[in-house]
Amino acid sequence: MTNKILVTRSSMPDFDEYIDEIKGMWDNCWLTNMGPKHKEFQAMLKDYMDVENIELLTNGHMALELTMQAMNLQGEVITTPFTFASTTHAIVRNGLEPVFCDIDPDTYTMDVNKLEKLITDRTSAIVPVHVYGNICNIEEIDRLAKKYNLKVIYDAAHTFGETYKGVGIGNFGDASCFSFHATKVFNSIEGGAVSFKGERLGKILYDLKNFGIHGPEEVSSVGANAKMNEFCAAMGICNLRHLDEEIAKRKTVVDRYIDRLSDVAGITVWKPQKDVKPNYAYFPAVFEPGEFGASREEVFAKLADNGIGARKYFYPLTNTFSAFNGKYSVDKTPVALHISKRVLTLPLYSDLKLEEVDRICDIILSMKN
Repeated sequence: MTNKILVTRSSMPDFDEYIDEIKGMWDNCWLTNMGPKHKEFQAMLKDYMDVENIELLTNGHMALELTMQAMNLQGEVITTPFTFASTTHAIVRNGLEPVFCDIDPDTYTMDVNKLEKLITDRTSAIVPVHVYGNICNIEEIDRLAKKYNLKVIYDAAHTFGETYKGVGIGNFGDASCFSFHATKVFNSIEGGAVSFKGERLGKILYDLKNFGIHGPEEVSSVGANAKMNEFCAAMGICNLRHLDEEIAKRKTVVDRYIDRLSDVAGITVWKPQKDVKPNYAYFPAVFEPGEFGASREEVFAKLADNGIGARKYFYPLTNTFSAFNGKYSVDKTPVALHISKRVLTLPLYSDLKLEEVDRICDIILSMKN
């Protein structure tokens, strides 16, 4: 068997570049607590994303959880179950009640046609999720949020580096939360960020991520510890220098997948959205067994037998987690359920060779009836 192909592989700078970036730490011994690399990385991100404000955190989950806490949300929060556990858990861990909206069958993002009927007098916010690099219906979400005076916090973990109609994706809603986990298009080993307008939210987030400490003898509020360390910031600085090149390489891989699989009956593959500059974060393929002749499970197993990793992403839906003891009804999100049982994200990273993409596609196409 040839070497295994993983579903993703972390982008990393040249070894010497990273060593050069961190060597100053051996002089200043500053490893955390908003050090020089943290501040440099923060400034670089603000410029790259073209946002008014940005706060760095230890990971994308804490970005979500602490943003909700900073906004002092109450009652119900409308979100989607077609997401990673973090989105729903951030809501629940804030003592809020998630209300699940179904997804659009084409973009896999929140179906705004089903959103308004879920709004009640207990609703305080909407937490939509940009999925696979697909952007939510920002205009309609914004309209409904203004109509009902709701906060909007975007889970933007999949969309770093993207723009919508020429505007950086971090400029929408009241806040957008990003993950810089090692599996993402852009990583800082581990890390996260929140982009937002105005200064008030930033001051609260700063307190929440640093124990509410305002000086050596002043702790004015109760906070957590969610600070990004200098090693992660340094990796972010290095990777940000090469991000556009990395995205261009990923595009080459995605284009080959589209060329090979887009016209196959029973397979629906990712396509770029209008007005979006994509980051080619993931390549989802949805398999309809009645048309294609093989189920998602069979394709997944066949790829695995050939040393190829794929991911059932997102499966299971968060509203089916055993952690919630059957509290939520999956019947209310039938489209999400349908897609979750049929979707695979295929291997995608900048150094994936086109001959490897062809081998993946050949195996999949060999299962066509």
